[in-house]
Amino acid sequence: MVNSTPGRQVNGFEKLEVWFLTGSQHLYGEGALRQVASDASEIAGSLGNDDGIAIRIVPKPVLTTSDEIYRLCLEANSDAGCIGLMTWMHTFSPAKMWIRGLKALHKPFMQLHTQYGRDIPWASLDMDFMNLHQTAHGGREFGFVGERLRLSPKVVVGHWRSESVRRQLDTWCRAAAAWHDSQELKIARFGDNMRNVAVSDGDKVSAEIGFGYSVIGYGVGDLAERVVAAAPSAVDELLEVYDASYRVAPELRPNGARRGELREAARIEIGLRSFLVSGGFKGFTTTFEDLHGLSQLPGLAVQRLMADGYGFGAEGDWKTAALLRSMKVMAQGLDGGTSFMEDYTYHLDPDRPAVLGAHMLEVCPSTAGDTPTLEMHPLSIGGKADPARLVFDVTAGPAVNASVIDLGDRFRMIVGEVDVVAAEQPLPKLPVARALWQPRPDLETATAAWIMAGGAHHTGFSKALKVEHLEDFAEMAGVELFVIDERTRLRDVRSELRWNSAFYRLAGSP
Repeated sequence: MVNSTPGRQVNGFEKLEVWFLTGSQHLYGEGALRQVASDASEIAGSLGNDDGIAIRIVPKPVLTTSDEIYRLCLEANSDAGCIGLMTWMHTFSPAKMWIRGLKALHKPFMQLHTQYGRDIPWASLDMDFMNLHQTAHGGREFGFVGERLRLSPKVVVGHWRSESVRRQLDTWCRAAAAWHDSQELKIARFGDNMRNVAVSDGDKVSAEIGFGYSVIGYGVGDLAERVVAAAPSAVDELLEVYDASYRVAPELRPNGARRGELREAARIEIGLRSFLVSGGFKGFTTTFEDLHGLSQLPGLAVQRLMADGYGFGAEGDWKTAALLRSMKVMAQGLDGGTSFMEDYTYHLDPDRPAVLGAHMLEVCPSTAGDTPTLEMHPLSIGGKADPARLVFDVTAGPAVNASVIDLGDRFRMIVGEVDVVAAEQPLPKLPVARALWQPRPDLETATAAWIMAGGAHHTGFSKALKVEHLEDFAEMAGVELFVIDERTRLRDVRSELRWNSAFYRLAGSP
């Protein structure tokens, strides 16, 4: 549909690994340890060859001493391709052996609570079998040390061959890949925050400490220089891409009355992409209040860059740009699309209440069902020339909206489940990409809960991700998570928010 593969031009899971660690001890003898190693190799090999798990699982030798565990954790810290550890206690593995290593570990880890055989061998069950297959025992010991160290790893329970277990492992691996990416993520902020807006601003130093990413500000003139320098031949080539990828409005086609204005949009995309690539940026922000040197607000360029995996935030919203980039990483290879979004206006029909989500221009075409139309219309805001944009409807189906806000003493992630639905009537005078959704459990409850939690009007919107992806990511970041879903009840919301506030004040900020 578009001349890009979402995420692949700036992402890549191919070089990433999750290390599979198996805990045991010498108490059971060398024969038992050989069996533990054989079982672990088979499990890790099966998981590693599963195309349904995004990240390659790599087995490591069975760990039986504190020194072995410590050295491996240090090795994981320094390995650029290792994004986290998957731990399994085949037998009982005394938890004190894990303390030094886990204290030194700087990568996320999770606990796979499984056992080699699915069923109890009723007729042949003896104490040798019981001593060897002690996940039920060893996993609890390992869980204690995680809680004692206040590390709170994800725990996945079930047989390693089950689809449910593998789905959860894939979800965690995707979150770990996003966390890994966040540690070196750079966001280019063109201009500053939209004037007098509170929620899109925040403490960038705290964000870098907590999430790892950095936000670097630039004047729009720095971008304008790249736009001016765009080679005419490169502009011609990009226009051919537009013609081949979208349903182009007649006036924007070759020899059309507004083809020259589309050339300017192409120049903006070339300049913006050049700036981001040369600086190693994976996300960016713009604002219509800082456009000096640009003839149009970047619309088409932003949409196409998002389709290539870049994070974006409008009006200087760097938190949403970073969140969207992380969501793009997690969503690689999944159907549905992921985009910058904004709750724009309501449909308060009591029989079918809904939210119309859109933005001035910037909704990612990865969420489109049909080929978008490429159009140019007035923006009615910003005082610049009419900008080019892709117009489409987001496909129906379940989705999530996510927002990260700065509460001063901590960050909070709010995630809401929604169902995208078809519009009741055409929208012929709304020339922007848009989505109509019904929040869960209902519009009144979900909206009140979102406002009570301080959720922003800008979100990362995804039809590819589930709440669990963002839950795992929030846990790795050590940030508060507040979920609005089918089970949300307003009488419980304020209490939960107060309990969370008390907990994080006692626990301290990361």
